[in-house]
Amino acid sequence: MPQMDGPVGIRKCGCNKMSFVCSQSVYFEGAKIVFNPSMIEPPFLKEGSTVGIVATARKLTWEEVEPTIGLLADAGFTVRTGQRMFGAENQYAGSDEDRAADMQRMLDDPDINAILCARGGYGTVRIIDKLDFTEFVKHPKWLCGFSDITVLHAHINQNFGIATLHSSMPLSMRELPEDHVQVTTLINSLKGELPTYEFSAHPLNRNGEIEGEVVGGNLSVLYSILGSKSDIDTDGKILFLEDLDEYLYHIDRMMMNIKRNGKLSNLKGLLIGGMSDMNDNTIPFGKSAVEIIRERVDEYDYPVCFNFPAGHIDDNRALILGKKAAIRITDSGSQFQYI
Repeated sequence: MPQMDGPVGIRKCGCNKMSFVCSQSVYFEGAKIVFNPSMIEPPFLKEGSTVGIVATARKLTWEEVEPTIGLLADAGFTVRTGQRMFGAENQYAGSDEDRAADMQRMLDDPDINAILCARGGYGTVRIIDKLDFTEFVKHPKWLCGFSDITVLHAHINQNFGIATLHSSMPLSMRELPEDHVQVTTLINSLKGELPTYEFSAHPLNRNGEIEGEVVGGNLSVLYSILGSKSDIDTDGKILFLEDLDEYLYHIDRMMMNIKRNGKLSNLKGLLIGGMSDMNDNTIPFGKSAVEIIRERVDEYDYPVCFNFPAGHIDDNRALILGKKAAIRITDSGSQFQYI
């Protein structure tokens, strides 16, 4: 494979037929060959770098964003907000067209060094196909957020081979002090000061040591984009999952679906974050969310790690999706470290 200038290019092979090349795949006359080198990491931020805040999903107010602007400014960053970020159309922060236009400006602007999504909810999938990532691919920048923002993480990781940052967002941080782990791990990760995480063991863990690229995000969102152009390849990777406020039978349905789609069979390992505020029916389902997940992977022999500190929980630490990590899972606890 010849060297490419940048993550995306067009080349002509020895037989004079054209192929499209990105950092993860070669598309040759309709056939896809995955070679999957390490993902590209956008440049880390320094003092004076600019963070753009944009709303891709549900609406929110200036009062809900203002505290995070202060936190980022105190960390030495310049902050810009989307031009139409405080719009409203029913549940959404403006129309699909307005939200897409705001995100497009952030993607295209060379002076924006990172994009922090303001909140989740629902709506990002409604704009993903309206976005043009050409300038973003030429000049990668950190895309940050979680929950509904999994659409962007998956789409960018899979299609462009660019790492992204699964992190807290302004709505979640609006009442947090500057030394809270949601704030510190976001800011430190953006600066390239990457942490090692140590967390408690779980009785359902399958102990072992893993090294691999971390992909994933919110289970419900990953389930919803199966089969689309944003669907992720999990083969040979560490799959991270988290979720909130789902019925237990739906957790089982989603896990069955991603298993039947081959997403669980060839993992390096499974990493489970918060499975928060689950619901049950009048007739109990009979298993908790973590028990359901563990049961779906019982037949495999790769390590499984619960209690990872990320998701819809207070201890929601930043996690780079697309970067390689080493995870050690023992009876006395687990450790996560980037490599």
